[in-house]
Amino acid sequence: MTLEVVDEDLNLAIEDMEDLARGAAFLGTGGGGDPYIGRLVTQEAFRAYGPARILPPSKIADDALICSVAGFGAPTVQLEKLTSSEEVEFGFRRLEAYLGRKVDAILPAEIGGSNSMLPLMLGARVGLPVIDADGMGRAFPELQMNSLCVHGVRATPLVVIDEHMNFAVVEANTDRIAEEMTRALAIQMGLRVFISGFVMTGRQMKEAAILGTLTVALGIGRAIAKGRRDGDPVTSLVDYLRTTDYYRHAKVLFDGKIVDLERNTAGGFSVGVCRLQSLSGDKAAAEVTFQNENLVVRVNGETCAIVPDLICIVDRETAEPIPTQNLKYGQRVKVIGMSAPAKMRTPKALETFGPQAFKLPEPFQPIESI
Repeated sequence: MTLEVVDEDLNLAIEDMEDLARGAAFLGTGGGGDPYIGRLVTQEAFRAYGPARILPPSKIADDALICSVAGFGAPTVQLEKLTSSEEVEFGFRRLEAYLGRKVDAILPAEIGGSNSMLPLMLGARVGLPVIDADGMGRAFPELQMNSLCVHGVRATPLVVIDEHMNFAVVEANTDRIAEEMTRALAIQMGLRVFISGFVMTGRQMKEAAILGTLTVALGIGRAIAKGRRDGDPVTSLVDYLRTTDYYRHAKVLFDGKIVDLERNTAGGFSVGVCRLQSLSGDKAAAEVTFQNENLVVRVNGETCAIVPDLICIVDRETAEPIPTQNLKYGQRVKVIGMSAPAKMRTPKALETFGPQAFKLPEPFQPIESI
């Protein structure tokens, strides 16, 4: 499967939302928002307005105006504040008003449980196509941590809006400063806000985005569903990942139960460590460190996968992806690691969201070489 060459529209029905949300939650590596909430608001929008049209990047004109929408804040807080379609659309309209022109298409900022769903909901509401691509092929906690910024697409101008329709327009000299300003606003606005930004042309999108990721998220969800019918969803999931270009270096890194969990909301993020013990009686132990998303997994003190490669925790029996805010003591899980898209592994990309960007002591090593 060649993800970079996607020429067909992705036709989604309400019935596809469960598989798509589950696959997107898996690619969200523990973050990207709650998949259940995202699925519900999208299904409701599809019922009210009809399904959003999902176009391959090749069908987007080079001079088209594109922007992204996403939830922003701490996942633990987002569970307590339900999503309103009205506030997402209001923020999007405020961005259009600031730009002085209409947007032609919507690009998901990241693949994640709800952040892949919100663009579909908005596309259905406002009658705009959604692009089968995203900004990183996974989820990351900070605004500048994406392939768009690495390739010169600016995060700002950006609109931040809360559930009371309070909003602010952010303009910044760098994307790092934009992250700091937006994070400060989010903290003051309750740590569950929505953003509209990353204004770009169709040509820029084709050069910078990770293409075809809505298609592969749907494929992941369907592989899990097939595995449940056949009796081995984790194997079905890993087998499917190995057929893709981006995530083909995929493997189960650990099988065990959660024996300790540290999780706090700090600096506008959900941060912590999840510790696991093997179920086989061999006393093997693993530790997953996260900041909204899973960053590094170490087994018996040895690094097995590290950002920007993907680390996903799933239920060991059902392969249900478990976001970091839903991790609990006693859960029996498997930790799956897989390669990141090539655009996410370049030297410039690693400067932006590699291990040192998170102050991790290890250098980046591709999962296939560990």
